[in-house]
Amino acid sequence: MASRAVRVAVVIGTLLFAINHGAAVRAGTMTRARWYSVGLTYLVPYAVSIHGQYLGRGGSRGTGK
Repeated sequence: MASRAVRVAVVIGTLLFAINHGAAVRAGTMTRARWYSVGLTYLVPYAVSIHGQYLGRGGSRGTGK
């Protein structure tokens, strides 16, 4: 599960990083807050992928039953 999630995070995270922070990196204006945001840019696709795989394997569906 985790290896697929890492691949998803790298591909999607890099795409989002380029879209959201590419201009700031090229201009040299990355702040500490933006670098924290970069971490989340990679963490969110990882978490979504893990969650989706968990549900796809018959994990909790949130039905409360």
